[in-house]
Amino acid sequence: MHRHSRLAALGMAGLIALAGCAGPSGASSTPTSPSADTGSGAPATSAAAPAEITIWHYWDGANADTFEAMAKEYTAAHPGITINTSMIPNADFLTKLRASASSKTLPDIAIGDLVWVPQINQIGALADLKGLLPADVLADVNPALTSFGTIGGSQVSVPVSANNLAYMYNKTLFTQAGLDPAKPPTTWEELLADAKQITEKTGKPGYDLFTQAGDNGEGLTWNFQVNLWQAGGEFLTPDNSAAAFNTPAGKKALQFWVDLITSGTSPYGKWGEFEKGQGGSAQEGSWMVGIWAPDPPFDFGVAKAPYPSDGKPATNLGGEQAMVFNNSDANAKAAADFLAWFLAPEQVTKWSETTGMLPVTNSVATSSTYLDWVNSTEPRLLPYVEQMADAHARPNTPLYPKISLAFAQQVEKAFAGEASVDEALAVAEKAVNDVIAQG
Repeated sequence: MHRHSRLAALGMAGLIALAGCAGPSGASSTPTSPSADTGSGAPATSAAAPAEITIWHYWDGANADTFEAMAKEYTAAHPGITINTSMIPNADFLTKLRASASSKTLPDIAIGDLVWVPQINQIGALADLKGLLPADVLADVNPALTSFGTIGGSQVSVPVSANNLAYMYNKTLFTQAGLDPAKPPTTWEELLADAKQITEKTGKPGYDLFTQAGDNGEGLTWNFQVNLWQAGGEFLTPDNSAAAFNTPAGKKALQFWVDLITSGTSPYGKWGEFEKGQGGSAQEGSWMVGIWAPDPPFDFGVAKAPYPSDGKPATNLGGEQAMVFNNSDANAKAAADFLAWFLAPEQVTKWSETTGMLPVTNSVATSSTYLDWVNSTEPRLLPYVEQMADAHARPNTPLYPKISLAFAQQVEKAFAGEASVDEALAVAEKAVNDVIAQG
């Protein structure tokens, strides 16, 4: 969902404080010097010709400061390359991009929300990064993230940050309910049983669910997709031409949510109780670790997202992706050279440690240098890091925002008791297919 775009900066500032970050570059006090498992510096690329490139992003606070410092580090090591960064507010980003396309003043690099990639691909001509980035750089990136940036056979974007969803719980309420805080649930069955026990023993909701569509639907949809994938289902067909969730797997996932609600452990329309300290657990994003780490509102723990005993692990990816506009050959090459540098192990390690975002490359996510930093600085990030191997990306279609809202508005009726699981999925399927047909 889009919530991470607004809250991430707060979380990163918290992790910087935790790490004792210091110095003008914004680097963590934890050493990020080259090592055998993280590599050193940028991968070998053809030297970029002199160029002045412009980068638009929507980060603010610590994230923006860190990115600016890293851009300066790159230019200091690459004479002849000038980088100008601009922070464009999240709410204005796509509007300004469309206006800049009309006036032929598009930036060279746009860094925006993952789900925006298909829409930005329609705004202006994006470079195929497969021809501009070294193959080993692309091969190292989490495949779910690179697959999202693959449109029409071209690699139109690469990830620069990532987050996902996991199980977060209130250790105090676990103890009050007679549960062991050191043994969070690992399956849906255990989750439901623990949630019931928390509600029975404490009178508080055992598990928060995002059950209302709201004005964009994505809060509900992006949380539900985790359980849909865990049950073995898919949201859309592989070519994004039709809904694919009205299946036994989709019914199983939706029934799980309905069971949580009807059991009394997940009251309809009550999302947010966990974050207030008034609920036992919830499916929360990795950014919440950073937000709460400096001054936790309660003693909280994190575990991988529970999945059905006959299902498979899965979570939902969020984060930002970078796209290069084909403004000129020289600028496209210089922009790609900067991204190759940014995605090198040393830079990914520095960016991840300083901001608290999850590594987008497999080599860093599994490196002892980074994992030692996680375990010593904020071990509650570890489940999120480990889940990157099981992460899925949402459908990369420009219609996704409308599809997400149409889906959420219909399945919400099952949570409100206005429709059965079968009825809600059938109507949601029709609503989504109508959105796709209308284009």
